[in-house]
Amino acid sequence: MLSVESLHSGYTGIDVLKGVSLAVADNAIIGVLGPNGAGKTALLRAISGLNPVRGGRISFAGTDISRASPDAVVRHGVIQVPQGRMLFGSMTVRENLELGAYLQTDGTAIEQRLSLVHELFPVLRERSGLEAAYLSGGEQQMLALGRALMGNPRLLLLDEPSLGLAPKVFDTILERVRAIHAGGASILIAEQNARKVLRMAHHCYVLENGAVAFDGPASELLHDPRIEKTYLGAGH
Repeated sequence: MLSVESLHSGYTGIDVLKGVSLAVADNAIIGVLGPNGAGKTALLRAISGLNPVRGGRISFAGTDISRASPDAVVRHGVIQVPQGRMLFGSMTVRENLELGAYLQTDGTAIEQRLSLVHELFPVLRERSGLEAAYLSGGEQQMLALGRALMGNPRLLLLDEPSLGLAPKVFDTILERVRAIHAGGASILIAEQNARKVLRMAHHCYVLENGAVAFDGPASELLHDPRIEKTYLGAGH
């Protein structure tokens, strides 16, 4: 589905990513692990068309999207839930959700997607008329996920969804992510919380200093001594 080959990208003239390669198969959950500054956000932003690609190639479903605009990437079905959620705080929950369906012109289809989102996140129906700024952190993350779902993603990119959330709330979010995956979307999740990602993903890549240090089946990496001490210590 998604193929990233020898990717070089960054925010300015300096590359943060230095030859990153990875793949996401159909109906897969893929994890990207690493500390702050490893390049996780830069990777997702490059895939989304938000950061320039200066070398290598990104393809999705056989189409080169290396230099596609963010709008074009979304039209292909690749939708990101950004770090920090990036909601419109002064707009209502429903208005934020409707923005996620901005490419959809069929009102009936929009209502069907909204019903699906409400089924996954009942609290968003209850808070429908409330401004997004007044939601709790967990509710805001649910809204960010719901907004992405309104676009009917084929591949969902999640950037640090645990940020600012209590462990039990993050567990709830991950349960919903599993449900989204069961509904047919592939998942690429970038996280510092290695243990929880390794327990849900099929395959994981470990980034260090803008490059893939190593990768493998998540079930094997969970017990890999190369990352156990660094990434699976107390608090992870």
